[in-house]
Amino acid sequence: MHDIRAIREDPEAFTAALKRRGLADAQDLTADILDRDHGLRALLTRLQQAQARRNEASKLIGKAKAQKDEAGAQSLMAEVAGLKDEIQKGEAEERGLQEELRSILAAIPNLPADDVPVGPDESANVEVKARAFGSRPAMNAAKEHFELGEALGLMDFERAAKVSGSRFVYLKAGLARLERALGNFMLDLHTDHFGYTEMQTPILARESAFFGTGQMPKFEMEQFWAVSGELLSDGSDTDVVATLRNNRYGLIPTAEVPLTNYVSGEILDEAQLPFRVTAWTPCFRAEAGAAGKDTRGMIRMHQFWKVELVSVTTPEQSNEEHERMTDCAQEVLKRLGLHHRVVTLCTGDMGFSAKKTYDIEVWLPGQGRFREISSCSNCGEFQARRMNTRYRGADGKVKGFVHTLNGSGLAVGRTLIAVMENYQEADGSIRVPDVLQPYMGGVKKIGG
Repeated sequence: MHDIRAIREDPEAFTAALKRRGLADAQDLTADILDRDHGLRALLTRLQQAQARRNEASKLIGKAKAQKDEAGAQSLMAEVAGLKDEIQKGEAEERGLQEELRSILAAIPNLPADDVPVGPDESANVEVKARAFGSRPAMNAAKEHFELGEALGLMDFERAAKVSGSRFVYLKAGLARLERALGNFMLDLHTDHFGYTEMQTPILARESAFFGTGQMPKFEMEQFWAVSGELLSDGSDTDVVATLRNNRYGLIPTAEVPLTNYVSGEILDEAQLPFRVTAWTPCFRAEAGAAGKDTRGMIRMHQFWKVELVSVTTPEQSNEEHERMTDCAQEVLKRLGLHHRVVTLCTGDMGFSAKKTYDIEVWLPGQGRFREISSCSNCGEFQARRMNTRYRGADGKVKGFVHTLNGSGLAVGRTLIAVMENYQEADGSIRVPDVLQPYMGGVKKIGG
């Protein structure tokens, strides 16, 4: 969410930032916002003046009656009645204007940090050379994960499609255990070594929570929605669509939603910050099959597992925390011995709520390319404004909005893919990385 006062004070800077984000109509959008803001403030001034006059006239009525001036009293009473009607209409207009302005501001993405590269899409992303790790494994005729999994009889897309549709999968035996081992390994690393607090979270969330982290209203159609059973209980002819919307919950696209909203509407003590939490949850995304991408395998699923990292900090801490969070996510891949690189996303490739994002991309021999396995984003105060989450100093005074950060630490399904493809043997079996063997009961190989 954006601060209307900041836009009002420096509209040129706001417009320039929107242009960097790739909004072609940035100038017109800023002008529209300022015009609506001017109209709203003018209305508020008129309402204040009308309220002041009504209070003054109300007092004069008593004086007129005390002086036996009935004509004057009646005139004043008529004026007060007229002012009351004018104020009521004005307040209704104010609510409408406030909601229109809020809706416009809510649909505008976060402004990019100054050091984010400018570009229209992923082609303009910039690799952070100092963060690269490992090298491509020497491998002849590497197979993709789904070829390996199906040949082992441990990955079944056909039966999953029968039950749930496309982009779902059954994992069995060794692969199911390997995915579970990866999730447990990630949680232990982040909690025992990096100080994150583990949480079990709801996987259903209200629309207000989706709004807080930026999935609503713009990405409403990209979510899976569930509906409360308490519908039309009075048997009336209430509009069904409106009732469904008012009673629905969303299946979380990532634990970012429940973890970040854990502090929504609160004022935190500065001494509590940074506040770091992690959770391993299923995630649900309706847009996973967009544009026919990755139609085979587990790369782009409607349901998948992910270990999420969320930090809440002061503004002064957030840049350093962003680097730290990316280090934590990278450490998972380093301990698994997986070759990867880190890129800074350009302005046209960043997510809606982010002001700066690092993507971690792991090498997949079967595809012969790097694929995203984690995004670590600093959202600044953007989400905090939407959630109304602030912090107070040691003196008890509220200092402002917190900063929020989120990252994958990691996407468990994609990590499973990376392990399968990088640890495959010529006979189709899959070696288990050393760090995962304790989680696998000592198993060193799947298949073969």
